[in-house]
Amino acid sequence: MAPPPLSSSTFILSLYLFSLLLITTNSLPTTLGVTYFTPVPSTTQPKPAPPVHIATAISSLGFNSIRVLNPDPTLTRAFTYTNTTLFLTIPNPLVQPIASNRSMALRWLYVHVVPFYPRARITTISVGNDLLSASPSGFYSFLLPAIRNVHLALRNLGIRKISVSTSFSFVNIISTPFPPSSAEFQGLASDNLIKPLLQFLRDTNSSFLINIYPYKVYRLNCEIPIGFALFQEHPFNFRDDLITGVRYRNLFDMMVDAAISAMTAVGFENIPVVVAETGWPSSGDALEVDANSAYAEMYLRGLVAHLKSGLGTPLRKEGVAEAYIYELFDDEIRRGTTRHERSWGILFSNMTKKYEIEFSGSDSTGGSRAFLYLCSVAVAVNLIRGPLHLLSW
Repeated sequence: MAPPPLSSSTFILSLYLFSLLLITTNSLPTTLGVTYFTPVPSTTQPKPAPPVHIATAISSLGFNSIRVLNPDPTLTRAFTYTNTTLFLTIPNPLVQPIASNRSMALRWLYVHVVPFYPRARITTISVGNDLLSASPSGFYSFLLPAIRNVHLALRNLGIRKISVSTSFSFVNIISTPFPPSSAEFQGLASDNLIKPLLQFLRDTNSSFLINIYPYKVYRLNCEIPIGFALFQEHPFNFRDDLITGVRYRNLFDMMVDAAISAMTAVGFENIPVVVAETGWPSSGDALEVDANSAYAEMYLRGLVAHLKSGLGTPLRKEGVAEAYIYELFDDEIRRGTTRHERSWGILFSNMTKKYEIEFSGSDSTGGSRAFLYLCSVAVAVNLIRGPLHLLSW
């Protein structure tokens, strides 16, 4: 005997539940942003773009967030009443004074946060940037007190939705990064800073910020194939972690998982990871033949596609919470210098694009999830109203 045919309402309910399953089993894409450094005034360089033009450029490029390495109130004001989130960085020279006196933290917040929040969507404050590289010998004693003072100052102001952390460079904080499952934090940093910092991040629901540059690791290790660093898909373009059996298809994921493994090794495995900086230089000195615009575009295109896919990394299926491309303009443009340095910018000085890359979150996977969501909402509404005939669709 043939089973009775499904009623239209039963069929629609099944479709609705199936669509919800598809939505919930796909990770949401990582928030993608870009870093920006307010240019130093210079008589030898073109006049920098006004803050309102920067805000417009960020929006037109499709970025959801901007990380400002040297916050300026006029720039923050340009992002009020926009959908762009702001990740502010307290400059390294201010970290020690803030550690010594909480009133210094309040003073900084009264200039850079209080006049604009919540009209400007400030979500994160990094206390210093890669301070281990800038001050390797004496920062342990004052970095964490500075972070706590900024956090407490925010609470005193009644602001509870801005997280506070600090950023590290992968090559300076992770020892024995390969295989990723064996990665650990460097000894002195691990004992004196990392463990108490991770405890603070867990207690305050904040993220671990790390600068990940596959280009730098590639240059340090001649055994790494260039295609593996550039997200290129080839049949034999992979590396296996022989301890865990995990297979990696790109260097970016290996570095992220190395940081996750290092946190797990000291007892903190579920703290969100934010890639505070990443990129590939379009030019460098005469010996840096791999710093070129073709490779830079390949890396950025591969990175964006990987983050949009929602696949995450082998050790963290939800992937990194946020990632910031370094940087909006080249170093010599933003700093007002003329000496030749690595160029990481994605825009020329006249604000035209170096690369034809779609940075926005609109992708086929995300579009499918949005379509399924709209369908499920429509179905739910119709189910409330009563059974429908399939032909009414």
